[in-house]
Amino acid sequence: MAFSVGVGCTSGPPPPTDARPYEEQILAFRAEKDQFFRASDESPLPPEDRARFTGLPYYPIDPTLRVPASLREEPAIPPIIIDLQTTGAAADRVRKVGALGFTIGGTSYALTAFVPADARTVTRLFVPFGDATSGPETYKGGRYLDLTRTTSGVYDLDFNRAYHPNCVYDIRWVCPLPPRENRLTIPIRAGERLPPS
Repeated sequence: MAFSVGVGCTSGPPPPTDARPYEEQILAFRAEKDQFFRASDESPLPPEDRARFTGLPYYPIDPTLRVPASLREEPAIPPIIIDLQTTGAAADRVRKVGALGFTIGGTSYALTAFVPADARTVTRLFVPFGDATSGPETYKGGRYLDLTRTTSGVYDLDFNRAYHPNCVYDIRWVCPLPPRENRLTIPIRAGERLPPS
């Protein structure tokens, strides 16, 4: 049995939007996601693992890794379609929306945002990325961010919401991997991590 490829290979509900203090929002999101993993029929965990699931491991919340990002869009015609490598044999066809430029610690970086190749409307951006934690501290294949499309081109790039693909929890999932251009050279110690060894 194999699960199909899907951009995002997501696990859990979208981030909440409310007026609570930032750290409370992140903690509530984590609790909601843990409940989803434990009880939902759509949980990426195999059914036999759900009863003993005690929660996902995370880095401590780091507000400095929540940064504004500006989207520099690619020309719409012709669209730039690429095949993302996946954890399976098939590639995942996606369309480049543009590059999100941001700054961490005074240094500028960029991550490419994608949507499914056949998407007719763009409401969510998929941002797969790797960083210097990929392998020793987080999944070697990278992590993901999902962003709600804005009309301003300015985005809340919150690495405290970075999450692992479903294939971390069940190898039957087939998940896209970040392209080389989305491999950051710095460590992003925020969001989901592997259990400390």
